[in-house]
Amino acid sequence: MAHSRFIKDTGLTVRMTSVMLLLGGVFVAFIVTLMFVLPPAYTPVIGLVGIGIAFFQWWNSDTVAMRAMRAREVTPEQAPELHAMIDRLCAMADMPKPRVGIADLDLPNAFATGRSPDRAVVCVTTGILGKLTAEELEGVLAHELSHVAHRDVLVMTIASSAGIVAGMLTRGAQYAGLGRSRSNGGGAPAFLVVLGVSLLVYAISFFLTRMLSRYRELCADRAGAYLTMKPAALASALQKITGEMAAIPQRDLRASNAMNAFFIAPAISGATLRTLSATHPSLEQRLEQLARIQAELSRPQG
Repeated sequence: MAHSRFIKDTGLTVRMTSVMLLLGGVFVAFIVTLMFVLPPAYTPVIGLVGIGIAFFQWWNSDTVAMRAMRAREVTPEQAPELHAMIDRLCAMADMPKPRVGIADLDLPNAFATGRSPDRAVVCVTTGILGKLTAEELEGVLAHELSHVAHRDVLVMTIASSAGIVAGMLTRGAQYAGLGRSRSNGGGAPAFLVVLGVSLLVYAISFFLTRMLSRYRELCADRAGAYLTMKPAALASALQKITGEMAAIPQRDLRASNAMNAFFIAPAISGATLRTLSATHPSLEQRLEQLARIQAELSRPQG
């Protein structure tokens, strides 16, 4: 984790390390499988293309996310109150200030992205700025800043790349298998093996990133609440954000689905996610944790 005054979370560190090691091992196994079942000439090309895509997503994660959300970076002159709040929180957390962005969307949400603290950006939507009080917005921003400080944004970006790489390698293997099939009739079985392994890689990547995503959201809630010492404000913000989702058109929610793992609350309406595919813990879980922290902070000291 980066140095900051956010509370340390050994569980998050262990989970991030485990996810990266497991995904790395799965990826290596996938490449080895390709080497055995495809013509040797195809394997380096497919592997390099897949790695290149993962590197591009990692290197440009902040730019890609900002464009996907139609967001723009804002200066202190353009958004003085937002910058002042982030300045204060960064001083409290003893961490470098990330860039600040605003997305012109009615969807009330916020996210942090970037391959490193130096390249990080914390972005809020115009929808959330019009819905939350100053204390509630401060709780949301503290949550997002903790993602940057804990570096889990970087790990999530790399981990989510595994599924994309698996898909690209499958497409490349499909062409290689078809080409071999046309030449000697032996490509179809090889392609089926690659397809099966790639689907397994995607499934493992999908569930590992979802499990990490749910834990890191609880961790960020906890860290943000202890930094501001106002867990009730964050709880109120989460309730408002989740409640407002019902008023957002479904087409707008679907357009933002790709960013769900990075939002403070998923862009869904009318459902509490309790499945393995959920990117976030349920609202009830988050509110219960914040209520426990509120009770702890309200307890007389000594």
